[in-house]
Amino acid sequence: MNFFTHFGKYLLMLKGMFSKPENGKLYWKEFMHQCNEIGIGSLGIASIISVFIGAVSAIQTAYQLVSPLIPKSTIAQIVRDTVILEFAPTLVCIVLAGVVGSKIASELGNMRVSEQIDALEIMGINTKSYLVMPKIAAAIITIPLLVVLAMVLGIWGGRMAGSMAGIIPKETYDAGLLENFVPFNVSFALVKAYTFAFIISSIPAYYGYYVKGGSLEIGRSSTTSVVVSCITVLLADYILAALLL
Repeated sequence: MNFFTHFGKYLLMLKGMFSKPENGKLYWKEFMHQCNEIGIGSLGIASIISVFIGAVSAIQTAYQLVSPLIPKSTIAQIVRDTVILEFAPTLVCIVLAGVVGSKIASELGNMRVSEQIDALEIMGINTKSYLVMPKIAAAIITIPLLVVLAMVLGIWGGRMAGSMAGIIPKETYDAGLLENFVPFNVSFALVKAYTFAFIISSIPAYYGYYVKGGSLEIGRSSTTSVVVSCITVLLADYILAALLL
């Protein structure tokens, strides 16, 4: 029953976001602020993770392909497909669930505990629309862009690691990237990116918006939101793979 209670409140929060803005300029300002916080603020960690994911994938793939009958260009194909299909959208979004999700939950939780949300509601402002919707909209726009960047940097990281370790020449790696390429893989990765972006922004927003108690509960709700977001991302990853692949 506890699950259905949380799920019902979560749906009601999402429903409450869709109302006519009282002041469009304030909403736009808050939206751009969240785009900067979520997108630009997560750019560094997403870039570092992507490069090393691609580099490790190239080295481990070369370690497993011991047969001389398998061309070295296969390494580039495997790195390309694993980075695009799984590593870039899923691992990056799991990391962002900790970075972005905890920030959203703690920010809204602090506003709830300090009664700032109550003050805004007394002023007649729809706090779900003003505080929650810009965060979710900014995440849906910026996180897929980070995933696309992660794809590029992951493939480039594999290229760099392969050439530096003497595993595969750059020319062979570049040729392998073009072999047996399936454009649908990129579309599938973007579908996952948009889905995960919604999950890792809306679930922490729910836990932060409805937090009760003091500062200790803010930390607990932030931790719970990250755990639930990561589990939901993995579950959605499985469901999307089963439906679309």
